[in-house]
Amino acid sequence: MTREELIKRIKQTSYLEGDFTLRSGKKSKYYLDKYLFETCPDILEALGKEFAKHLTDDVTLIAGAELGGVALAAATAMHSGKNWIIVRNAKKGYGTGKMVEGVLKAGDVVLLVEDIATTGGQVLEAAKVITEAGAAVKKIVCVIDRKQGAGENVTQAGYKFESILTKDDLGIKE
Repeated sequence: MTREELIKRIKQTSYLEGDFTLRSGKKSKYYLDKYLFETCPDILEALGKEFAKHLTDDVTLIAGAELGGVALAAATAMHSGKNWIIVRNAKKGYGTGKMVEGVLKAGDVVLLVEDIATTGGQVLEAAKVITEAGAAVKKIVCVIDRKQGAGENVTQAGYKFESILTKDDLGIKE
């Protein structure tokens, strides 16, 4: 899938207009429903390939925060052959009670993938879990940067930030 086709497919499947409250608490006249594009195999496969382009030889692991980053991390792992982990939003109150599902070791170098970045709050929480485990976050890459502070916040926190697309690429003016 070309970049232009990916842009068209993501906008066709996930762009909604109305009055929305985002995870960040910000209000918006549009919403990009990540689950609508992440559940389309052709888009998910294309995104896995795009994320895999951000892997460098020193990256040992791919991570995605629940819930939106899970399918993206899996698609990237399938394309690259590298292992992946899920970073939970909160410890589960049963079973192992872990914050990370999969194997994260001290010394791992991690590519952290994210769906939609607004302020970067969720992905920064995931990065903190990874670094507290003794691993390093090489880079944080999202599918779409809404251009509402995520890049600045992630960079200020000491991480490299990139996006596959921005709201501008999708022709969104707000």
